[in-house]
Amino acid sequence: MLFARNRLHTAFIRHRNTCCALPSRHYVQPSHAGPALANSVTPIEKILLDTIKANGPISFATYMQLCLSHPTEGYYMNPANAVIGARGDFITSPEISQVFGELLGIWLLSQYLGTGAKRDIQLVELGPGRGTLMDDILRTLSQLPHSRASVKHVYLVESSPALRAVQATMLQPWDGKNGLRIHWHDSIDDVPAADDTYTMLVAHEFFDALPFHLIEKAHQGWKEVLISSTPDPAAKTILRPSDVLAPSQLPPSPSATPTFDRSSSTSKMRFRSVLASDPSPVSTLLGASSPRFASLPIGARIEVSAASFQTARKLGTLLSRGAGGSALVVDYGADHAVGNSFRAFKGHTLADPFDRPGQADLTANVDFAYLAEALAGTATVRGPLSQRAFLLYMGIGTRVGALQRAAASPERADSLGKAAARLVDAAGMGREYKVMGVTGGIKDKDTEERVWPFVAGEVQDVPADAKEGMDRATAA
Repeated sequence: MLFARNRLHTAFIRHRNTCCALPSRHYVQPSHAGPALANSVTPIEKILLDTIKANGPISFATYMQLCLSHPTEGYYMNPANAVIGARGDFITSPEISQVFGELLGIWLLSQYLGTGAKRDIQLVELGPGRGTLMDDILRTLSQLPHSRASVKHVYLVESSPALRAVQATMLQPWDGKNGLRIHWHDSIDDVPAADDTYTMLVAHEFFDALPFHLIEKAHQGWKEVLISSTPDPAAKTILRPSDVLAPSQLPPSPSATPTFDRSSSTSKMRFRSVLASDPSPVSTLLGASSPRFASLPIGARIEVSAASFQTARKLGTLLSRGAGGSALVVDYGADHAVGNSFRAFKGHTLADPFDRPGQADLTANVDFAYLAEALAGTATVRGPLSQRAFLLYMGIGTRVGALQRAAASPERADSLGKAAARLVDAAGMGREYKVMGVTGGIKDKDTEERVWPFVAGEVQDVPADAKEGMDRATAA
């Protein structure tokens, strides 16, 4: 079924209800971080240095895992870190405009309707943040007769007790409404799939925060780039020092988010990267995990996330169980691997990922082709499209126009237009973020049904009428 603005879709995006409209937010462009606190060591930094001293260099995956998910001092686990929003270190699309979550909900519902809409629905979110996106999706589905009473369970995959508490506060009004129940799990492995239940899953800015390994192609095979402490001049080493965060020899992605240049950093250099002398079982396995990597030149470095591959595989398996399902993965990245996207965000600015470990968000670009390879044999991949194309095709201009006409004041209408414009900005979020659709089951390429807006032979830009609708909305 080619879903292209059917009556359900058109009726919703033209609806005048502003619902729980969010105040205007600011997306801050990255800038260089300021000086670090002189000679101070964070709790995570001490753990890292002690681990390296006792056991030798660690992988980028271990560094990232400890910084973000240490049980007490990890960035996401420590309640002292506000993380998301104006008081936090970064802003996300759901926090900018309610329309983002509404349109994601409409796409998921369209896939459900294609199955006959006779099953119960379970909603799953990986990394729910503050719960804003799930709140917007639930509100959207609650307003439409096809789904109002069908959503029975919400499963939130979240390991942070601090973020679970924030999500519980946001979503508490939904718990028990129309028989809906909200559950939390540490892993996607724990999410059930009943035979009579359709799964709708969303993963927004989830895969970028999963740990990755940095590997380099050498004549002997793939070697891992590791993290060590600043060297002791008197100590012997079998490791060759590596250029600190050296750029990959891969061509840069035209949509790649800027990375931090350590040459401008004033932070104390307590960590350095080193190249292992020989290939290891891990680096060899990761280097062989995609056929695309075989053609890369000697010296190329790539960030490879085994955790992302495993999670994507489990996602596909979940959608193929029970009554099937569909998913949307939204993140920044591209259809190829990169080797220099590792970065931190602190106070809404780009920061050194080795400065103040455990006190800043860490992230790396997503290789969407790698996710597609993981999903092969379990589900059908759609896209990815740029966030700009996805939202414009889905009717963001029409929806924002309806909200503006119902706005309480001209200032509120202007705020709605500016927020939506940030989401589709061709020089910012609209270009950097990609949207990948996933539908349960494997389709033969010759008989595969096309799914809007992931249509075959996509043009490089969106139709003029969609852009004009957005232009009218932002100009109102």
